[in-house]
Amino acid sequence: MVKKVVKPGNLLAYVELLQTRGRLTFTAKEAIASLKVSKIAFQRSAGRLMSKRRLIHPVRGFYVIVPIENRNTGAPNPLWFIDNLMKFKAQPYYVGLLSAAALHGATHQAVQELQIVTNSQMRLIEGEKYRIRFLVNQRMQNVPTQPIKTPSGFIPVATPETTAFDLVYYLRWAGALNNVATILTELAEKLNPDKLVTVAKIYNEVGLAQRLGFILDQVANVKLTKTLHEWVKNLSPSLILLQPGKGSAESQKNKKWCIAINETMESDL
Repeated sequence: MVKKVVKPGNLLAYVELLQTRGRLTFTAKEAIASLKVSKIAFQRSAGRLMSKRRLIHPVRGFYVIVPIENRNTGAPNPLWFIDNLMKFKAQPYYVGLLSAAALHGATHQAVQELQIVTNSQMRLIEGEKYRIRFLVNQRMQNVPTQPIKTPSGFIPVATPETTAFDLVYYLRWAGALNNVATILTELAEKLNPDKLVTVAKIYNEVGLAQRLGFILDQVANVKLTKTLHEWVKNLSPSLILLQPGKGSAESQKNKKWCIAINETMESDL
């Protein structure tokens, strides 16, 4: 078998060769070395291919090949290249929140962005047809995740239990209480009572467990939260607001979870 050779400077041929090998991403550094061109010459060639929707450039030094079936939309699904992107940035990560919920089947509402949890701040990445938002969690390397297969390989995704906690922890990015309640209605059948406690212990924030327990009681069978409630009760929780930073503790109170219900909440399902 004759090995295919890319002539120096031919970035298009290089891109097509990578595709035949099943690769969807490459770095500027490796392309420059393979093509034996200057940085400026490479950037000019890459710019031409980007203008033709053959490449996208999510972060400096990292390029994504746009397969022919994605050229009308301008970019492949970010799930296809997020693993290589995070390896390029040398950042641990997992797919979380609304994106994880969707991968677990909670798809009542379309996810407008890929939500990624990592351990240090990263800027929002936004292209013509894609957006990747990064959320910081210093405990992220301890929370349970599971591998889920994409067309380009396996990616780490928050387990249903981790997803449930993250939806409440990052309430702002989960679309407020009604949206969280709706998603948890769909996700509830995949939640394990003992695993909920495992994640609660990792976060070690009793208020977070109180809010999640209260919401789950409203949208699912109360048997699901029995073990979680026992854990919370043993910590002698204080009264907290259902919606942090809004209203007052004079609201109607839920004694089981020590929650002041200062926000109307209902599932869309």
